[in-house]
Amino acid sequence: MPVLPSWLTEPLWDQFAALLPERSIYVPTHPLGCHRPRISDRIVFDKMLQLLRFGCSYQAIADTTCSATTIRNRRDEWIRLGVFAELRRIALDAYDRIVGLLLDRIAVDGSITKAPGGGEVAGRSPVDRGKQGLKRSGMTDGYGIPLGRVLAGANRHDSALLAPTLDLLDDLGPLPDDITVHLDAGYDSAKTRALLAERCLRGRIAHKGEKAPIQASQRWHVERTHAWQNAFQRLARCYERRATVINAFFDLADATITVRSLIRRAWTTHRWSHRPHRCP
Repeated sequence: MPVLPSWLTEPLWDQFAALLPERSIYVPTHPLGCHRPRISDRIVFDKMLQLLRFGCSYQAIADTTCSATTIRNRRDEWIRLGVFAELRRIALDAYDRIVGLLLDRIAVDGSITKAPGGGEVAGRSPVDRGKQGLKRSGMTDGYGIPLGRVLAGANRHDSALLAPTLDLLDDLGPLPDDITVHLDAGYDSAKTRALLAERCLRGRIAHKGEKAPIQASQRWHVERTHAWQNAFQRLARCYERRATVINAFFDLADATITVRSLIRRAWTTHRWSHRPHRCP
């Protein structure tokens, strides 16, 4: 059983492979010229998807086709090349070009997950008896397409991460003149309203003490995106210690979510050679 359906993995791999530099199977400068050939990038990419989806260790996913050391080394090589971040950006641009991002209304919210191994962006979790946890402050468009995230320890308050999260809007190019930011009651403060006013953003903030379902409005999209991301077990229970590696897995997950949403929404309006026979 594949980790993801072929109609999703194939376009992801095609674009990912286009971002990789050409490498020889054998190192031409090797003194003997008879060393082991380089493991195929496609094999390692499939292993990365399995790691992301199942959340298992590198040793558990390694087999005769690829060792755990090779997966780690190739992962670090791709991070240095910026391939994961570029894949997420290209997927977001494609979605914006074909379907269109709803940037006139965005949603921001935080989500706490477990981080048993600690690490650079882990902290004491207030909802897990002080164990190590990871918080991500995620931002989505009006449909729930992930626009970026800021990582911090689980002990950081959501409102303190709002400013660096909104800074990610600068990477999206031209923005609408009137943008509404949907926030939950954790952001209900004069400091938050002043921050939004400085950036010429309108805020629709839930009020403390009132029932959440009444004030849900358009904020549920970011909650759904957090659920989409937590379906990737590597993100729901993070054992990685370096922030660059965690961001790489998040970029791969966000690219997968964006391409999946693009295919689902374009299925009834577009035709292409590898279009799924049924609506995904």
